[in-house]
Amino acid sequence: MMKYRLFQLSWGLWLYGLSMAMMIRANLGLDPWDVLHQGLAPRLGLSFGMTVNVLGAIILLLWLPMRQKPGIGTVLNILLIGTAVDVSMPYLPDPSGYPARFAMLGLGIVLNGIAGGAYIGAGLGPGPRDGLMTGICRKTGWPIKLVRTGIELTVLSVGWALGGTVGIGTVLYAISIGWIVHYALPFFVVKDKGSPTPRPIAAG
Repeated sequence: MMKYRLFQLSWGLWLYGLSMAMMIRANLGLDPWDVLHQGLAPRLGLSFGMTVNVLGAIILLLWLPMRQKPGIGTVLNILLIGTAVDVSMPYLPDPSGYPARFAMLGLGIVLNGIAGGAYIGAGLGPGPRDGLMTGICRKTGWPIKLVRTGIELTVLSVGWALGGTVGIGTVLYAISIGWIVHYALPFFVVKDKGSPTPRPIAAG
């Protein structure tokens, strides 16, 4: 069962990175964290993917005062997603014209939601950014919707100020990703033998 979880986690994280690369290629706007990654990358002198990995490691350090415990999924999240972005980018076409760009954006968002359901469903630990959110919620008692909105508005604003791409893709991602993950997740939740059927997890 653990081997299956690791396999699902690994391909889910890799697909997540590929989907991010597709949204970058579409050049119609990125999700809030990727706006920040894109804005930071040239200032750090790093590739986009390496910036994703490095920032993930830094955020993991913020778990320490909150006594969050990382899992193997947390570590692989830091190692694989950004690497997948950098490996995928050279092989993706650069779409010309809005129909092709919107097609790549839409496919990227859908694959991102499916990938999110796959690596969350493996149940081997949250990503560093999700763990930051849940840690703040536990420490402060604030609701998830408030904390998540606050974090994403902050990183979006900073990333935009640094030159990250904000556009229609940012809006489409924000209004659709929760629903995609919500419906994808039940297909990927890995159950141990004898465990009850899990309830679908609400988006957000």
